[in-house]
Amino acid sequence: MEFAANGLTGTRVEAIAERAEINKRMIYQYFGNKELLYQAVIEKVYRDVWDAEAALNLDQLPPREALIALVTFVWNYYLEHPEFITILNSENQLKAVHFRKSRILREGAANSRPLVDDILRRGEADGTFRARIDPVQLGLTITSVCYYYFTNHATSSIVYGRRLMNRTALDERLAFNIDTILAIVAPI
Repeated sequence: MEFAANGLTGTRVEAIAERAEINKRMIYQYFGNKELLYQAVIEKVYRDVWDAEAALNLDQLPPREALIALVTFVWNYYLEHPEFITILNSENQLKAVHFRKSRILREGAANSRPLVDDILRRGEADGTFRARIDPVQLGLTITSVCYYYFTNHATSSIVYGRRLMNRTALDERLAFNIDTILAIVAPI
């Protein structure tokens, strides 16, 4: 929570120790330093999202339903885990230096990458989706249409004159995101 609220530079190990009701020296003994503790936090939040993603068993669903389930999952995960977004924002501001250093994160990302590709290939094979869609571009688009909404809802609510975080607005946006992604993959 401390890193999500304050980022790496703003977080005090003393505050973490106090919140965890442990001695600060124990944290340093186990993790070594604040940067390694931060890296462990990043590893944990990513492991959590990848574990939840794997539990979807998208390979057991027809391609269209798998894609809808994936978009819905990403949306709901960002909604229910705002700490994931803030940790991700912090690490991006740091140019992914801790992500790059972590074998756990590099391997987890490599294992997660084929997910969209598998859905697309199955959909292409059965005619549900058009051919030759780049899975990286589609994966980026799925995360983008969800991520942007949650990282910018405060200012966008003012710009568009709507309360973007009420249940109706959230449901409308999820439906729009699903329709958008399905339109991208639809056969021509």
